[in-house]
Amino acid sequence: MESRQLVGSRAIGQRAGHRRRATGALVTAACIVGLSSVTAAPAVADDNTTLQSGECKFGAGNIKATPWSLQRLLIDQMWASGKGKGVKVGVIDTGIDKGNSQIRPAILGAGKSYVSKGKATVDTVGHGTKVAGIIAAQKDPTSGFYGLAPDAKVIPYQTTSDQQAGTPKSLAEAINDAVKDGVDLINISQGTLASESQLGPLESAVSTAQQKGVLIVASAGNDGASGKEQNNYPAAFSDKFDNVLAVAASDRNNERAPFSQPGRFVGIAAPGVAMVSTVPGGGNCVDQGTSFASPYVAGAAALLIAKHQNDKPRWTPAQIISHLEQTADRVRKGKDRNIGWGVVNPVAALNDDTRPTGTPTADKPTKASGASDVEPVAVTLGETAEDRQGRIAIYILGGGLLAVAAVVGSSIAIRDWRRKNGLTTHGEAQHG
Repeated sequence: MESRQLVGSRAIGQRAGHRRRATGALVTAACIVGLSSVTAAPAVADDNTTLQSGECKFGAGNIKATPWSLQRLLIDQMWASGKGKGVKVGVIDTGIDKGNSQIRPAILGAGKSYVSKGKATVDTVGHGTKVAGIIAAQKDPTSGFYGLAPDAKVIPYQTTSDQQAGTPKSLAEAINDAVKDGVDLINISQGTLASESQLGPLESAVSTAQQKGVLIVASAGNDGASGKEQNNYPAAFSDKFDNVLAVAASDRNNERAPFSQPGRFVGIAAPGVAMVSTVPGGGNCVDQGTSFASPYVAGAAALLIAKHQNDKPRWTPAQIISHLEQTADRVRKGKDRNIGWGVVNPVAALNDDTRPTGTPTADKPTKASGASDVEPVAVTLGETAEDRQGRIAIYILGGGLLAVAAVVGSSIAIRDWRRKNGLTTHGEAQHG
């Protein structure tokens, strides 16, 4: 008997205020995830915002600007060997809405729903449609957004809706069904904070996926504001299974986004703030969270799998993970608990055809023998704190001098005017 509910990932975007937020009060949506008791209030649905009006409305217009997460990519190089054709991605989430024309061509089949009266190709929450869009959305002349692997196919496995929260059991069932359906990889932008002792079926499903050679890309979670480490599953299974890649969210500076869950299980990071994607009924919205960093990595993995799908032997999930981690953009020389081995670099991963033979390695020191210990001063773009304090002090001093000059000038002007017009201090005319 299931004793707890899977609380899904609530994105950290700005407040939205559309009708689906009200009905979404009962949803488990897939980004910050935790395990609540049956009597606890379920998580609130994602909050969404568009670049145009600050409010996300399903079926609204597209966003014409190309999002920063795509601007950082050399698309021609990334797609030089293909766009993910032949790869099937299982998306375990709130469904994928076929009403959005950018993601509709990528949906393969009807998928499967594990919620009462649910339909996998109808997404009343919007979370799963956004996740799928980051993986495989098609280009549209009216939108600057598109998926990383637009020729890949996505299969929806609906474990949560606006009426029913998901559970570890439904998550395990979805993984097992996706493996049976022959997917190459699975994206899971949801999870649970339950202890491992409560996760038998889920652990078993991940183990089955490992045996069948199916890669699982999972979001690390959004409960990282305090910096405290905690295990969010199935992402945290990366310590036990070599087919699981846990993804943190990074910002524009390739650092951990403030909300992203840190932990030793984090393998890699990807853009997770101001993420544009597809929404139900058509159009684009902006959201943020590790839920949207995970499909960014899944899209890169789909391209890598497609490129090497005819290699003999085929690359294993462990090799795909190792290659993505080894070619990531490093902020530090090795792995850390915030962004793992670094921020995923799809272009670098696809330009390097070296088959991994082990786990990633830290960057080697570049200091030559006998070199000086003197290090260059860090380059600062813009003014430093000291520069800013000096500038403010000058403004204050200059403003004070101007004020004194204005008072003195006014006094002299008044005195001269009075002398000229013969007025006393009481305003009486002088008679000579």
